[in-house]
Amino acid sequence: MALLITSECINCDMCLPECPNTAIFEGKKFYEIDANRCTECVGFYPEPTCVAVCPINCIIPDPAHPEEQTQLLEKFQQLNIISN
Repeated sequence: MALLITSECINCDMCLPECPNTAIFEGKKFYEIDANRCTECVGFYPEPTCVAVCPINCIIPDPAHPEEQTQLLEKFQQLNIISN
């Protein structure tokens, strides 16, 4: 499942450089995650790095984008084919 940054985000800039898929971007009020690019770091790391560095724990699973581990891996592979 893709991740979601809640409105509790304080725009601390910790998550932005951590995303290996460049799925995190600066929204109008707080950082946001592009669900089409978020793989929860599958293919890169064992855990989502944005969640690990968030000082206020405002990054949660996005209920609007449920995905199984295999789907996240397929998305990772597709993103890497496009970017290479």
